[in-house]
Amino acid sequence: MSSWRLAGLNYINYSRICARAVRRSLKPEVRVDAMKRDEGFIRPIYWKDGKAAVIKKPTQVAAEEKA
Repeated sequence: MSSWRLAGLNYINYSRICARAVRRSLKPEVRVDAMKRDEGFIRPIYWKDGKAAVIKKPTQVAAEEKA
């Protein structure tokens, strides 16, 4: 069994941790660009009648949920 499995991680979490460690070990000149790749976000796409509806920004979705 893999060591990351024994630690209770799935492969996605394991690879994310490894990628972060590699990015932090880079030289300062290239570290800034690499750290930008560490940031991520989820963009929801809403479907209506089998077609993708207008893509909304996360702030728009939060405002609509409050209303």
